[in-house]
Amino acid sequence: MKLLRHGPKGHEKPALLDAQGKLRDLSALLPDITPATLSPAGLAALRSVDPTALPVVAAGTLAVPWTGMGKFIAIGLNYADHAAEAGMAIPKEPVVFMKTVSCAVGCHHAVVLPQGSLKSDWEVELGVVIGSRARYVSEEEALAHVAGYCVVNDLSEREYQLERGGQWDKGKGCDTFGPIGPWLVTADEVGDPQHLALWLEVNGKRWQNGNTRTMIFGVAQIVSYLSRFMTLQPGDLITTGTPPGVGMGIKPSPVFLEPGDVMRLGIDRLGEQQQTVHAWDPALIDG
Repeated sequence: MKLLRHGPKGHEKPALLDAQGKLRDLSALLPDITPATLSPAGLAALRSVDPTALPVVAAGTLAVPWTGMGKFIAIGLNYADHAAEAGMAIPKEPVVFMKTVSCAVGCHHAVVLPQGSLKSDWEVELGVVIGSRARYVSEEEALAHVAGYCVVNDLSEREYQLERGGQWDKGKGCDTFGPIGPWLVTADEVGDPQHLALWLEVNGKRWQNGNTRTMIFGVAQIVSYLSRFMTLQPGDLITTGTPPGVGMGIKPSPVFLEPGDVMRLGIDRLGEQQQTVHAWDPALIDG
Protein backbone atom coordinates (compact mmCIF):
# COMPACT_ATOMS: atom_id res chain seq x y z
CA MET A 1 0.00 0.00 0.00
CA LYS A 2 0.94 3.61 -0.55
CA LEU A 3 -0.39 5.72 2.34
CA LEU A 4 -0.50 9.50 2.34
CA ARG A 5 -2.04 12.58 3.88
CA HIS A 6 -3.14 15.64 1.94
CA GLY A 7 -4.84 18.97 2.45
CA PRO A 8 -4.10 22.24 4.23
CA LYS A 9 -2.00 22.26 7.38
CA GLY A 10 -4.04 21.21 10.37
CA HIS A 11 -6.79 19.76 8.17
CA GLU A 12 -4.99 16.86 6.48
CA LYS A 13 -7.00 13.87 5.33
CA PRO A 14 -5.80 10.26 5.08
CA ALA A 15 -5.72 8.51 1.72
CA LEU A 16 -4.10 5.71 -0.21
CA LEU A 17 -2.85 5.54 -3.77
CA ASP A 18 -4.38 2.61 -5.63
CA ALA A 19 -2.75 0.46 -8.31
CA GLN A 20 -4.08 2.78 -11.04
CA GLY A 21 -2.58 5.88 -9.39
CA LYS A 22 -5.92 7.18 -8.07
CA LEU A 23 -6.20 8.75 -4.63
CA ARG A 24 -8.72 6.91 -2.47
CA ASP A 25 -10.14 8.65 0.58
CA LEU A 26 -9.69 6.84 3.91
CA SER A 27 -11.58 9.38 6.03
CA ALA A 28 -14.57 7.09 6.57
CA LEU A 29 -12.29 4.40 7.98
CA LEU A 30 -9.90 6.39 10.16
CA PRO A 31 -9.51 10.03 11.17
CA ASP A 32 -5.81 10.16 10.29
CA ILE A 33 -2.76 8.00 9.60
CA THR A 34 -1.22 7.60 13.04
CA PRO A 35 1.32 5.28 14.69
CA ALA A 36 -1.59 2.92 15.47
CA THR A 37 -2.41 2.77 11.75
CA LEU A 38 1.18 1.68 11.08
CA SER A 39 1.05 -1.21 13.52
CA PRO A 40 0.79 -4.74 12.10
CA ALA A 41 -2.87 -4.87 13.13
CA GLY A 42 -3.58 -1.42 11.68
CA LEU A 43 -2.01 -2.25 8.33
CA ALA A 44 -3.76 -5.62 8.22
CA ALA A 45 -7.10 -3.88 8.67
CA LEU A 46 -6.37 -1.54 5.76
CA ARG A 47 -5.26 -4.42 3.54
CA SER A 48 -8.65 -6.06 4.07
CA VAL A 49 -10.39 -3.07 2.45
CA ASP A 50 -11.16 -3.09 -1.27
CA PRO A 51 -9.65 0.19 -2.56
CA THR A 52 -12.19 0.36 -5.39
CA ALA A 53 -14.92 0.71 -2.76
CA LEU A 54 -13.35 3.94 -1.49
CA PRO A 55 -14.20 7.32 -3.02
CA VAL A 56 -11.72 8.88 -5.44
CA VAL A 57 -10.53 12.31 -4.32
CA ALA A 58 -8.46 15.07 -5.90
CA ALA A 59 -5.05 15.46 -4.30
CA GLY A 60 -4.53 18.48 -2.13
CA THR A 61 -1.16 19.61 -0.82
CA LEU A 62 0.80 16.51 0.17
CA ALA A 63 1.76 16.43 3.85
CA VAL A 64 4.06 14.14 5.81
CA PRO A 65 2.43 10.75 5.14
CA TRP A 66 1.67 10.06 8.81
CA THR A 67 1.24 12.07 11.98
CA GLY A 68 2.52 11.40 15.49
CA MET A 69 6.21 10.98 14.67
CA GLY A 70 8.03 10.71 17.99
CA LYS A 71 11.63 10.59 16.80
CA PHE A 72 13.42 11.60 13.59
CA ILE A 73 16.68 9.65 13.77
CA ALA A 74 19.45 9.95 11.19
CA ILE A 75 22.47 7.89 10.21
CA GLY A 76 25.54 9.72 8.92
CA LEU A 77 28.31 8.63 6.55
CA ASN A 78 26.54 5.40 5.66
CA TYR A 79 27.87 5.15 2.10
CA ALA A 80 31.64 4.62 1.80
CA ASP A 81 31.97 6.86 -1.25
CA HIS A 82 30.07 9.67 0.49
CA ALA A 83 32.39 9.41 3.51
CA ALA A 84 35.32 9.74 1.11
CA GLU A 85 33.94 12.88 -0.57
CA ALA A 86 33.38 14.38 2.89
CA GLY A 87 36.98 13.58 3.82
CA MET A 88 35.90 11.41 6.74
CA ALA A 89 36.85 7.90 7.78
CA ILE A 90 34.46 5.01 7.13
CA PRO A 91 32.69 4.52 10.48
CA LYS A 92 33.14 1.29 12.43
CA GLU A 93 29.65 1.70 13.92
CA PRO A 94 26.67 3.70 12.65
CA VAL A 95 26.97 7.45 13.17
CA VAL A 96 23.73 8.50 14.89
CA PHE A 97 22.27 11.99 15.23
CA MET A 98 18.80 13.45 15.53
CA LYS A 99 16.81 15.70 13.26
CA THR A 100 14.06 17.68 14.91
CA VAL A 101 10.53 16.44 14.33
CA SER A 102 9.61 20.07 13.61
CA CYS A 103 11.79 20.06 10.47
CA ALA A 104 9.53 17.46 8.82
CA VAL A 105 7.40 18.77 5.95
CA GLY A 106 5.61 17.37 2.94
CA CYS A 107 7.45 16.38 -0.20
CA HIS A 108 6.69 19.56 -2.17
CA HIS A 109 6.87 22.05 0.69
CA ALA A 110 9.06 25.11 0.24
CA VAL A 111 12.59 24.71 1.60
CA VAL A 112 13.40 27.89 3.50
CA LEU A 113 17.04 28.75 4.14
CA PRO A 114 17.88 29.79 7.72
CA GLN A 115 18.83 33.40 8.27
CA GLY A 116 22.39 33.97 7.07
CA SER A 117 22.76 30.50 5.59
CA LEU A 118 25.51 30.16 2.98
CA LYS A 119 26.13 26.41 2.98
CA SER A 120 22.79 24.62 2.81
CA ASP A 121 23.05 21.25 1.07
CA TRP A 122 20.94 18.37 -0.26
CA GLU A 123 20.90 14.64 0.61
CA VAL A 124 18.53 12.06 -0.88
CA GLU A 125 17.96 9.24 1.61
CA LEU A 126 15.89 6.14 2.25
CA GLY A 127 13.52 6.65 5.18
CA VAL A 128 12.51 3.71 7.37
CA VAL A 129 9.24 3.99 9.35
CA ILE A 130 8.81 1.89 12.47
CA GLY A 131 5.52 0.01 12.88
CA SER A 132 5.98 -1.91 16.14
CA ARG A 133 8.05 -1.28 19.24
CA ALA A 134 11.67 -2.42 18.91
CA ARG A 135 13.95 -2.83 21.93
CA TYR A 136 17.12 -4.94 21.76
CA VAL A 137 16.00 -6.69 18.60
CA SER A 138 18.31 -8.90 16.55
CA GLU A 139 19.16 -8.19 12.93
CA GLU A 140 17.07 -11.23 11.99
CA GLU A 141 14.03 -9.73 13.73
CA ALA A 142 14.61 -6.11 12.79
CA LEU A 143 12.71 -5.81 9.50
CA ALA A 144 9.58 -7.27 11.12
CA HIS A 145 9.37 -3.98 13.06
CA VAL A 146 9.35 -1.84 9.89
CA ALA A 147 5.98 -0.56 8.67
CA GLY A 148 7.31 0.89 5.45
CA TYR A 149 9.68 3.18 3.60
CA CYS A 150 9.69 6.69 2.15
CA VAL A 151 11.86 9.26 0.39
CA VAL A 152 13.63 11.77 2.65
CA ASN A 153 15.63 14.87 1.71
CA ASP A 154 18.02 15.24 4.66
CA LEU A 155 18.85 18.90 4.12
CA SER A 156 21.90 20.16 5.99
CA GLU A 157 23.39 23.57 6.73
CA ARG A 158 27.07 22.61 6.57
CA GLU A 159 28.47 25.61 8.44
CA TYR A 160 26.09 24.99 11.32
CA GLN A 161 26.78 21.25 11.17
CA LEU A 162 30.57 21.26 10.91
CA GLU A 163 31.91 24.69 11.87
CA ARG A 164 29.80 25.68 14.87
CA GLY A 165 31.11 23.46 17.67
CA GLY A 166 30.80 20.01 16.14
CA GLN A 167 27.12 19.46 16.91
CA TRP A 168 25.58 17.98 13.76
CA ASP A 169 22.06 18.52 15.08
CA LYS A 170 22.41 22.30 14.65
CA GLY A 171 22.73 21.96 10.89
CA LYS A 172 20.16 19.22 10.47
CA GLY A 173 17.02 20.33 12.26
CA CYS A 174 16.30 23.71 10.67
CA ASP A 175 12.67 24.38 9.76
CA THR A 176 11.69 22.68 6.45
CA PHE A 177 14.96 20.65 6.36
CA GLY A 178 13.17 17.28 6.35
CA PRO A 179 10.86 16.82 3.34
CA ILE A 180 9.20 13.38 3.50
CA GLY A 181 7.07 11.48 1.02
CA PRO A 182 5.16 11.65 -1.30
CA TRP A 183 3.82 8.58 0.46
CA LEU A 184 4.73 5.82 2.85
CA VAL A 185 5.06 2.53 0.96
CA THR A 186 4.42 -0.50 3.16
CA ALA A 187 7.29 -2.94 3.59
CA ASP A 188 5.52 -5.81 1.83
CA GLU A 189 5.29 -3.75 -1.36
CA VAL A 190 8.94 -2.66 -1.27
CA GLY A 191 10.60 -6.01 -0.63
CA ASP A 192 14.38 -5.93 -0.10
CA PRO A 193 15.34 -2.38 0.99
CA GLN A 194 18.95 -2.99 -0.06
CA HIS A 195 18.26 -2.88 -3.80
CA LEU A 196 16.75 0.56 -4.35
CA ALA A 197 18.21 3.17 -6.72
CA LEU A 198 18.10 6.76 -5.46
CA TRP A 199 18.93 10.05 -7.17
CA LEU A 200 18.76 13.82 -6.81
CA GLU A 201 18.88 16.76 -9.24
CA VAL A 202 19.26 20.50 -8.70
CA ASN A 203 17.97 22.76 -11.48
CA GLY A 204 17.85 19.75 -13.80
CA LYS A 205 21.46 18.66 -13.17
CA ARG A 206 21.85 15.15 -11.74
CA TRP A 207 24.21 15.30 -8.76
CA GLN A 208 23.40 12.09 -6.89
CA ASN A 209 23.05 8.59 -8.31
CA GLY A 210 23.27 5.73 -5.86
CA ASN A 211 21.82 2.46 -4.68
CA THR A 212 21.04 1.25 -1.17
CA ARG A 213 23.07 -1.91 -1.85
CA THR A 214 26.21 0.17 -1.21
CA MET A 215 25.19 1.13 2.33
CA ILE A 216 27.86 0.36 4.93
CA PHE A 217 25.15 -0.60 7.42
CA GLY A 218 21.93 -2.03 5.99
CA VAL A 219 18.43 -1.33 7.25
CA ALA A 220 18.27 -4.45 9.43
CA GLN A 221 21.63 -3.59 11.01
CA ILE A 222 20.55 -0.01 11.66
CA VAL A 223 17.22 -0.92 13.29
CA SER A 224 18.89 -3.55 15.47
CA TYR A 225 21.73 -1.19 16.42
CA LEU A 226 19.47 1.72 17.32
CA SER A 227 17.24 -0.54 19.42
CA ARG A 228 20.18 -1.09 21.78
CA PHE A 229 20.35 2.62 22.63
CA MET A 230 16.71 3.70 22.50
CA THR A 231 13.30 2.09 22.22
CA LEU A 232 11.97 2.55 18.71
CA GLN A 233 8.26 3.30 18.71
CA PRO A 234 5.61 3.13 15.98
CA GLY A 235 5.79 6.28 13.88
CA ASP A 236 9.51 6.87 14.48
CA LEU A 237 11.46 7.66 11.32
CA ILE A 238 15.04 6.63 10.57
CA THR A 239 16.78 8.25 7.61
CA THR A 240 19.65 6.04 6.57
CA GLY A 241 22.39 8.14 4.94
CA THR A 242 23.10 9.50 1.49
CA PRO A 243 25.17 8.39 -1.52
CA PRO A 244 27.89 10.64 -2.98
CA GLY A 245 27.13 13.82 -4.88
CA VAL A 246 26.23 16.25 -2.11
CA GLY A 247 27.07 19.90 -2.63
CA MET A 248 29.93 20.13 -0.14
CA GLY A 249 31.75 17.29 -1.92
CA ILE A 250 31.78 18.86 -5.39
CA LYS A 251 35.30 19.53 -6.72
CA PRO A 252 37.03 21.88 -7.19
CA SER A 253 34.46 24.13 -5.50
CA PRO A 254 31.48 23.11 -3.36
CA VAL A 255 28.00 24.03 -4.59
CA PHE A 256 25.34 25.07 -2.10
CA LEU A 257 21.66 25.88 -2.39
CA GLU A 258 20.46 29.36 -3.28
CA PRO A 259 16.99 30.92 -3.42
CA GLY A 260 15.22 29.86 -6.59
CA ASP A 261 16.95 26.50 -6.88
CA VAL A 262 14.68 23.54 -7.58
CA MET A 263 15.48 20.07 -6.22
CA ARG A 264 14.01 16.85 -7.63
CA LEU A 265 14.76 13.53 -6.00
CA GLY A 266 13.40 10.02 -5.90
CA ILE A 267 13.85 6.39 -4.95
CA ASP A 268 12.75 3.28 -6.84
CA ARG A 269 9.23 2.18 -5.83
CA LEU A 270 8.89 5.08 -3.36
CA GLY A 271 8.07 8.04 -5.59
CA GLU A 272 9.55 11.48 -6.21
CA GLN A 273 9.79 14.83 -4.47
CA GLN A 274 10.32 18.40 -5.68
CA GLN A 275 11.12 21.49 -3.63
CA THR A 276 11.90 25.10 -4.45
CA VAL A 277 14.44 26.87 -2.26
CA HIS A 278 13.51 30.24 -0.71
CA ALA A 279 15.28 32.88 1.32
CA TRP A 280 14.22 33.20 4.94
CA ASP A 281 10.48 33.80 5.17
CA PRO A 282 8.61 32.54 8.24
CA ALA A 283 5.30 32.74 6.37
CA LEU A 284 6.53 29.98 4.03
CA ILE A 285 7.53 27.82 6.99
CA ASP A 286 4.18 28.03 8.71
CA GLY A 287 2.02 27.97 5.60
